[in-house]
Amino acid sequence: MRIIIAREGFKVFFFMKRETIRAIKDLAYYSSIGLSVALSIFIGLALGVFLDRKVFNTTPWFTLICLGLGIAAGFRNIGIAIKKSRKL
Repeated sequence: MRIIIAREGFKVFFFMKRETIRAIKDLAYYSSIGLSVALSIFIGLALGVFLDRKVFNTTPWFTLICLGLGIAAGFRNIGIAIKKSRKL
């Protein structure tokens, strides 16, 4: 079966089955979850360090609080992905 995907004026011809294309899309989605979790933890840590060093001068507290919030946000992203996969 021939599938044509057109994006921004370019046509790309794939000679793959629909199941293969679906599997590749799912793989791309689930691999982005790891990046999402890592970024949420890093952003929480960076925000906590910034608040501790530059704003309030309370060395470990805001770092630990924001790191915990970043970890919670990462687990929330995993939960959303699980919900989405169950609906499919």
